[in-house]
Amino acid sequence: MTQSRSLLLPAAAVLGSITSLCIGTSFAKKLFPLVGAEGTSALRVGFSAIVLLLFWRPWRWPLSRRDAGAVVRYGLTLGVMNLLFYMALRTIPFGIAVAIEFSGPLAVAMYASRRPIDFLWLAFAIAGLAMLLPLAHDAALDRTGVMLAMGAAVCWALYILFGKQAGHLHAGHSVSLGMVAASLVVVPFGVVHAGAALLDWKILAAGLGVAIISSAIPMSLEMMALKRLPSETFGILVSLEPAVASLLAMFLLGELLHGMQWLAIGCIVMASIGSTITAKRVMPRAVEAAG
Repeated sequence: MTQSRSLLLPAAAVLGSITSLCIGTSFAKKLFPLVGAEGTSALRVGFSAIVLLLFWRPWRWPLSRRDAGAVVRYGLTLGVMNLLFYMALRTIPFGIAVAIEFSGPLAVAMYASRRPIDFLWLAFAIAGLAMLLPLAHDAALDRTGVMLAMGAAVCWALYILFGKQAGHLHAGHSVSLGMVAASLVVVPFGVVHAGAALLDWKILAAGLGVAIISSAIPMSLEMMALKRLPSETFGILVSLEPAVASLLAMFLLGELLHGMQWLAIGCIVMASIGSTITAKRVMPRAVEAAG
């Protein structure tokens, strides 16, 4: 089998992971009228924690106090990131929220490098964000939604840094315990906001479906791909997520973007791809758990 063919399956797995994540998040947004963004986030994170615990059984591995602290920081940041992102989706399109959130890992990647070419990717990122951010008084995007997406971007950057501290642990160990820590942040918000509505069996079934489609399936596909793909190729494929999210949101949610917004998303995707290709060293990417 040629090298190109051997890379085809894991590359398809990454694209499948992104597609599954975006489809799950699109369906999750349809639950907002029933249990709100907070309740939907609680269902996704809560069920994801249960599924990951049952699958990985993290109690099988020892955990030092130092590692426990790293996992807790990683998990709490993950929880806040998910909550802020879902709250941003209440008022801004899914694809735009993902594009803004991507500024977090982009900032981490660019901070780690000092090559002159990285200023070009920084310019692309700044141009893209400038076209998206509601800087004018008559801006089309809701300012609160944009600020929430920016908060999620900050959390994603911290999530990567904290994830590195727990990077020596088995992926299933750190991710499953991290998701439990995340649920300690998100679930109380969901319970306070949605209350008894979260106990409706139809809502619970929908929440379980969202957790599987937007967390369990993407994470499984990514873990498989990471073992077989060069990190640079993996990063390039992941960089397509804002564009994929925008396309799927157009078909599944009817969220139509205008030309300037598509151009902005293209600039951010280009910045992400460029920084991945020219990075001095590859930043390990935590398993997908954002949008």
